[in-house]
Amino acid sequence: MSDIVEKDTVTTVHYTGTFPNGEVFDSSEGDSPLAFLVGHGNMIAGFEKEMMGATVGEKREFTLTPDDAYGQRDEDAVQQMDRSQFPEGMELEVGMTMGAHSEQGPIQFSVSAIDGDEVTIDFNHQMAGKTLCFSVEVVEIRPATAEEVTHGHAHGPGGHHH
Repeated sequence: MSDIVEKDTVTTVHYTGTFPNGEVFDSSEGDSPLAFLVGHGNMIAGFEKEMMGATVGEKREFTLTPDDAYGQRDEDAVQQMDRSQFPEGMELEVGMTMGAHSEQGPIQFSVSAIDGDEVTIDFNHQMAGKTLCFSVEVVEIRPATAEEVTHGHAHGPGGHHH
């Protein structure tokens, strides 16, 4: 029985993520806890790094700089598109997120401005450039199964397959 967070464990946590101003952007409170396979890129790197060695029942609070979270913003990832390049009749709103297909596969972008027929889109992750604060409580730790390690994610309750 693995009782600390380490690579190839499935760690189940309750967490709340806030911006430095206290605004909550994500939380498992009132929901089922989150289970993730440690060491396989399921979570942002800084989150896993900060949780390493934690035990069941332990609470940790930490702040991640953009470099440990979703990276810095890339201004080259902000582009102008003509309204006509979007599906006809589609309602565009600032802040909405959409998927697109690229040579690298599916990517997400958000609409950051609309000026007449000119639409500004942003391929940065919405959390790029942001400092994130987390409060995390470890609920359960178990060794990952061989299948989970092979697949690279947790299965079962709170896991990947619903």
